[in-house]
Amino acid sequence: MLEEVGKWPYSFPASMDFRQANERGVICGRLFVYDRFISDEQAPTNGAYLGLAPPGDPGSWESENKGYQFWSKTNEQGCFSIEHILPGTYNLYAWVRGFIGDYKKPEAITITPGRLSKYHRVLLNAFPFPSLYKNGLIAALVAQKGCDIEVGDLVYEPPRDGPTLWDIGIPDRSAAEFYIPDPDPMYTNQFLTDDPNRFRQYGLWEQYAMLYPDGDLVFTIGESDYRKDWFFAHVPRKKGDNVYEKTTWTIKFKLNNVNKDETYKLRLALASAQVSDLQVRVNDLNTDSPLFSTGIIGGDNAIARHGIHGLSWLFNIDIPGTLLISNEENTIYLTQANGGTPFRGVMYDYIRFEGSALSCSGSNTCI
Repeated sequence: MLEEVGKWPYSFPASMDFRQANERGVICGRLFVYDRFISDEQAPTNGAYLGLAPPGDPGSWESENKGYQFWSKTNEQGCFSIEHILPGTYNLYAWVRGFIGDYKKPEAITITPGRLSKYHRVLLNAFPFPSLYKNGLIAALVAQKGCDIEVGDLVYEPPRDGPTLWDIGIPDRSAAEFYIPDPDPMYTNQFLTDDPNRFRQYGLWEQYAMLYPDGDLVFTIGESDYRKDWFFAHVPRKKGDNVYEKTTWTIKFKLNNVNKDETYKLRLALASAQVSDLQVRVNDLNTDSPLFSTGIIGGDNAIARHGIHGLSWLFNIDIPGTLLISNEENTIYLTQANGGTPFRGVMYDYIRFEGSALSCSGSNTCI
């Protein structure tokens, strides 16, 4: 420690690679969300995450690990400010709790070196001594003041084709709202028993086979409660030593007056995936070819590391009306087809079944 004290003050703050407050940027604005099937008006976001990250597709910031990222959250009015941004070219990304999908501002944003906020200019005129800024004596005062780039009011329109006929979960990129079982008493950590992070108990994946030793999870819309009846992770079933078989979860629901000419939409938002193949079938589990398959996806290992989310995924699946039955029970089968190890599986974030835009009448609501 004495050796380090002798080196103080360090020289790296004076390096060209260590940008000072007056060499960084600030952007600000407001973010609204508009879902015409919830409200006719744009609503200010509260607690939405916004960030500058290297240019890419919507949501690419999650897997980007080479460049810098700068993030903030909106307040109750939807206002945000992102500060201390290094010079460079970025895209502005966002995601909003309560809504699926990712926002991306179409135009890139360029932060140039030496850009000064209005507050910083006032201080610089009053105290024209660069050493004061280089040595950080008043840099902290200017770092959180002013706005270099005002992006104005931004509006995010989340994916939506029609009204919600039913849904499961909360779109927040986490599986924490679903059923978290008690661990094997042998592995119980008493500090986590009543903790919000109780999903961090060891070995919870093995409790699925204890709860469903022979058949798989069945969830009935209008009767089941996702907080009690939807296991937090769709994992293989253990059938013996190192034998893990694929599992199929069932969602049962009724629809009034199905329009065979319409296309319905199933939206599957995943909070995590680990070497999984999630397949979707409708009203026929025995058909050889699923209506939809993700293929092998994921590698965030959230199940093994006692997490509750990893990288998010969103799949938007067309369901032809010809596959559905009016005024009778319909069934959607979700099969995690890639077994083999206890940690291959997915965590659901949110599932929504939508009618088409023509389904706005009360005659086509779910019962």
